[in-house]
Amino acid sequence: MSAVSREQIETILSGVNDPYSKQDLVSLKAVKEIIINGSKVAVAIQLGYPAEGFKQDLVQMIISALAEQGISDVTVEVTSKIVPHSVQQGVQLLPNVKNTIAVASGKGGVGKSTTSINLALALQAEGAKVGILDADIYGPSQPRMLGLKGKPDTTDGKTVEPKVSYGIQSMSIGYLIEEDTPMIWRGPMVTGALEQLLNDTNWQDLDYLIIDLPPGTGDIQLTLCQKIPVSGAVIVTTPQDIALLDARKALKMFEKVNVPVLGIIENMSTHICSQCGHEEHIFGSGGGDQMAKQYNVDLLGSLPLDIRIREGVDNGKPTVAIEPDSEISMNYREIARRTAAKLAIQAKDYTNKFPKIVIENN
Repeated sequence: MSAVSREQIETILSGVNDPYSKQDLVSLKAVKEIIINGSKVAVAIQLGYPAEGFKQDLVQMIISALAEQGISDVTVEVTSKIVPHSVQQGVQLLPNVKNTIAVASGKGGVGKSTTSINLALALQAEGAKVGILDADIYGPSQPRMLGLKGKPDTTDGKTVEPKVSYGIQSMSIGYLIEEDTPMIWRGPMVTGALEQLLNDTNWQDLDYLIIDLPPGTGDIQLTLCQKIPVSGAVIVTTPQDIALLDARKALKMFEKVNVPVLGIIENMSTHICSQCGHEEHIFGSGGGDQMAKQYNVDLLGSLPLDIRIREGVDNGKPTVAIEPDSEISMNYREIARRTAAKLAIQAKDYTNKFPKIVIENN
């Protein structure tokens, strides 16, 4: 066999596609190192998103591609490096938070909060450090879903420590009030309270902060999207026509404030009978896919209407945390990889690379 060249290896790797970013490894700039020692080849791949559940598959894809060209003595290492990505112009990134992902829906009742917490847990299972901000001031639900109660700790009386459950850092107005206390506040008070929750929490070295936005597309949601940093947004809908109608409004809202929509998650796609396992499309079918094609965004995944998901969050035991090896959890992890990979190919944030210029009058 003739000597193997770096160019030959790169050509082969340019034919290996990452199914989550939908780009080949060379175009993705994921090939960090190629070491050739005689007939031995070592390849180092660095993905821009967490991918614990995919790394071994990618290793095998690369080994197989090289073996097809007669290169068989190969070692492959796959790692992930998550970097900050840009947010809306004029909005600052949060300290100790690399990326913020807003989870939104045009209307209530589509399972947005349930999807938010399981998405956060799925990103963590893939290897990321994750937090969740419950931005629904009127109807906070994350404390119950995470099985948490009580006020957060403070060390200086000005800032608060995030509460932690299942390794997920979280903050919610629900930690500061009783569960049955209504928040009778007007819009400016709500946005002010949310900004405080966001900025006065000592988030600890997060790769992703999931922001569970309140349902709807009114003044509060628009103001939040203009004031809080958002790296990308995810729209949650059901296949039902009326839900899709409102989901389109949420998508348009993010377009207006220049926030990239990473994709759509179709929740309650099918109902799985807990007695016989029969599956049927009780809310219609294909709506999320049609909307994704219409607006040229990705369908990140479809989730079933399953009693285990509902029971889990109602009892503070989210499915991905309690049943990590279940088919539902694997589905959430697939969605998490697609979401993070889509964000990874967005524009990066370089503000921390620039020196701070201070003008002094002498």
